[in-house]
Amino acid sequence: MTEASSTTPSSSSSSSTNGTESLLPKSNPYGPNPSDFLSNVSSFKLIESTLREGEQFANAFFDTEKKIEIAKALDDFGVDYIELTSPAASEQSRKDCEAICKLGLKAKILTHIRCHMDDARLAVATGVDGVDVVIGTSQFLRQFSHGKDMSYIAQSAVEVIEYVKSHNIEIRFSSEDSFRSDLVDLLNIYRTVDKIGVNRVGIADTVGCANPRQVYDLVRTLRSIVSCEIECHFHNDTGCAIANAYSALEAGATLIDVSVLGIGERNGITPLGGLMARMIAADRDYVLSKYKLHKLRDLENLVAEAVHVNIPFNNPITGFCAFTHKAGIHAKAILANPSTYEILNPADFGLSRYIHFANRLTGWNAIKSRVDQLNLHLTDDQCKEVTAKIKKLGDIRPLNIDDVDSIIRDFHAEVNTPRLGPVGDEPAPKRAKTEASSLSNEVTQEEEAKTEEAPSA
Repeated sequence: MTEASSTTPSSSSSSSTNGTESLLPKSNPYGPNPSDFLSNVSSFKLIESTLREGEQFANAFFDTEKKIEIAKALDDFGVDYIELTSPAASEQSRKDCEAICKLGLKAKILTHIRCHMDDARLAVATGVDGVDVVIGTSQFLRQFSHGKDMSYIAQSAVEVIEYVKSHNIEIRFSSEDSFRSDLVDLLNIYRTVDKIGVNRVGIADTVGCANPRQVYDLVRTLRSIVSCEIECHFHNDTGCAIANAYSALEAGATLIDVSVLGIGERNGITPLGGLMARMIAADRDYVLSKYKLHKLRDLENLVAEAVHVNIPFNNPITGFCAFTHKAGIHAKAILANPSTYEILNPADFGLSRYIHFANRLTGWNAIKSRVDQLNLHLTDDQCKEVTAKIKKLGDIRPLNIDDVDSIIRDFHAEVNTPRLGPVGDEPAPKRAKTEASSLSNEVTQEEEAKTEEAPSA
């Protein structure tokens, strides 16, 4: 693969590429609708839950040192809140919560607790900036989890909220399994807690069953019921976590729960990097002004190593081929104007784009670019000729960069070798046989082998 320039023409400029005016629209068609006054696509906040939801990932075990390292990295990235495991979960969880609260980070520190006074007392005592209270409201959870009715839930919520508020720290109340809860029950409990002054209410798609349209409808309805902020938590069981988060912001939600690589219970929640990809496509200026996107890859590597997983090849932004272009048509256009086949600019994330030219799908424009990088000179017709050689060998076996470079250099030497002059002139010096000579011979040898093996008529 060859590294290409990572500068994408701005959609708001009229810059030209190779003498042609940029065809990008003057405004971003993927941004928020300016007529939608409820949308928070350009003013959202992140509650980063790697150290809470992420601890529920099957492979996760974060000791105190690793938690502190991750918390500092998240803070450096620029997240608004860092959510920690409940201090009621274990004695070490309580100590870790206290230790992180003492770091003096810019991000506010939250802890996630059950709607129970014992948990609330422990949480407040750790020194957190806020408490996230949750209780199941669906019939499934009321019957098979905690066994409480909506009247008890409301009474407990009021008691816990008033206690936390009395300590002058933030309080969020969230239903659990919101999308399988009765709508009337939901709106009644949210109205109750809003009246007594919660900082925000939470919607949780606990089993990942919701789709973007359902999310939009519920958040829009809730926005008309409560005056506080709305936080949303989306699991990814059906693959909608990023789309649901975006839909929630469009409908008026303010905060989205995320985790690095989306790690969490089962197959996790909205991934931080994936949401950044979605949001920068909508409002690049806002995202760039708020988050240090060039630190995303190191942050993901840190967490991936801690939980013993590899970053997926198709991971938004940081997947190993996220900014790699292979097909000849794509490569030609990318070399002329990267916006032809990219909605994200890799330079925004401290990354580079690559043209994958070592394959049979390559085009002569990609090979010409490689010729230039090798400081060689071939005409367009010669580039087309050497491209044909590369494609022919690529039909036989996989190629690597060294293969292609050798073929290019060998071809360049061949076309630039002086021919024999008139009688009496010195003959051209004999050129040493290169690796590329043997590479190009592979095509002939392969064809001869096929001929020998062919059955007689």
